[in-house]
Amino acid sequence: MRKMTRRESAENNFIEGYNCCQAVVLAFSDLLPVDRESLLKISSSFGGGIGRLRETCGAVSGIAIVLGLLYGYASPETGSVKADHYARIQEVILDFEKKNGSLVCRDLLNLADKHSTPEPSPRTADFYGKRPCQRYIGDAAELLELYLSK
Repeated sequence: MRKMTRRESAENNFIEGYNCCQAVVLAFSDLLPVDRESLLKISSSFGGGIGRLRETCGAVSGIAIVLGLLYGYASPETGSVKADHYARIQEVILDFEKKNGSLVCRDLLNLADKHSTPEPSPRTADFYGKRPCQRYIGDAAELLELYLSK
């Protein structure tokens, strides 16, 4: 039996009901120095473009969380350590933007309203059929996996 790709894992996490950010972060949990429950809590606020505000895509936030846990700094950096980390973040996230045309949830979903209500949409077959989120989550995981394999 072949091992699931990170893309497949992230997409399956979303189908199981995790938000976009959680789905990406969980796909890399085996590499991260944080327990599963903490990862889920850390990433829980970023679904729906940060609390369903439809701002930065949750899958994109997931990329940043994973890279921060793997390569982030823990002191008040001002020089090359910070710049190197931000360059890493920009590389992967700008690849996502190039592939998908935006980093903003409402743009990716073609939503007219700037913000959304806090209530999550029911996860029905219709929801999954209309929302391209699963593809964006997969793209985020795939781009992140590609970066980490360099």
